[in-house]
Amino acid sequence: MVKKNLGIFGLLIIIIVVTAMLSDSFLTPVNLKNNLRWVGLYAIISIGQAMVIISGGIDLSVGSVIGMTGCMLPMLLVRAGMPPLLAVPLVLLIGAAIGLSNGLMVTKLRLQPFLVTLCGLFIYRGLARWITGDGTQGFGGGYEGLRTLASGTLGSVPVPGVGWVPVPVPFVIMLVIAVIVAGYLNLTVYGRYLFALGNNETAARYSGINTDRVVIVSYVVCGLLASCAGMLFAMDLGSAQPSSLGNFYELYAIAAAVLGGCSLRGGAGSILGVVLGAAVVRVLYNAINMIGVQTQLEFAVIGVAILVGVIADETIRRIASRRRAAREARSAA
Repeated sequence: MVKKNLGIFGLLIIIIVVTAMLSDSFLTPVNLKNNLRWVGLYAIISIGQAMVIISGGIDLSVGSVIGMTGCMLPMLLVRAGMPPLLAVPLVLLIGAAIGLSNGLMVTKLRLQPFLVTLCGLFIYRGLARWITGDGTQGFGGGYEGLRTLASGTLGSVPVPGVGWVPVPVPFVIMLVIAVIVAGYLNLTVYGRYLFALGNNETAARYSGINTDRVVIVSYVVCGLLASCAGMLFAMDLGSAQPSSLGNFYELYAIAAAVLGGCSLRGGAGSILGVVLGAAVVRVLYNAINMIGVQTQLEFAVIGVAILVGVIADETIRRIASRRRAAREARSAA
């Protein structure tokens, strides 16, 4: 996994260097700050998606959960007059409840994660549009203090050749979440259970692991982080449009998780790799705009780049597996 992370980090450096050579506006404090903010936002949902993927599942409802919870925050604050200290935990609770619902249907009803979350993609988007009357939800020019969670900064860091770059609050929030989740995966027995479940669910169950509980926790975390990101996206934009906020974001999260080393078969992945994968996706998107690639080709270029990275990773993995098998065969002989 260390080699994988180094490979993703190397890819990120290559994108940064090439873009900096082609655009003078890329390595500026303002652009780097914006990139850090968006990396933080994308990485938050990617970490939640990674938890589900490591367990052997997938969550396609993330984008719709972002849209619904992002709309609910200004609704509760402005229309219902609810104080932020009550509205924010309530929205987080709704996201966790959605994750719990997904996890229960996957474990207790034995439904396919793809089917459950695909239905959720439509259901939560439809609920968001119905609850809001399909109207844009704004903060009414208020709640500036709360919105600093998405638009504020916490100090600056020196970057050679660039100067002092402000550190956005969403990036700091992401780092805190990443440390907590990484600690859960690598330092607790439940994290080991999650990897064991993803590798072989039957063996994990026969070894005494409560596999249903492990799966449910992964979906709850995914829903919780999606609702957290939904609120941050809404606060960053200053409003939330129920029909568009979060569209395709589940695909960005899946791409970042896969680029970061998570196997769609389950049982593999690291939070550092996921954060690096989210950085690659976001910086690549920014680079495309910086170097003047036509807007119509943005998604195509991102898709091709991610596909090439995945193919290269799989090829290297197969070569390493063959070499390992050959060494074992020579040792046995």
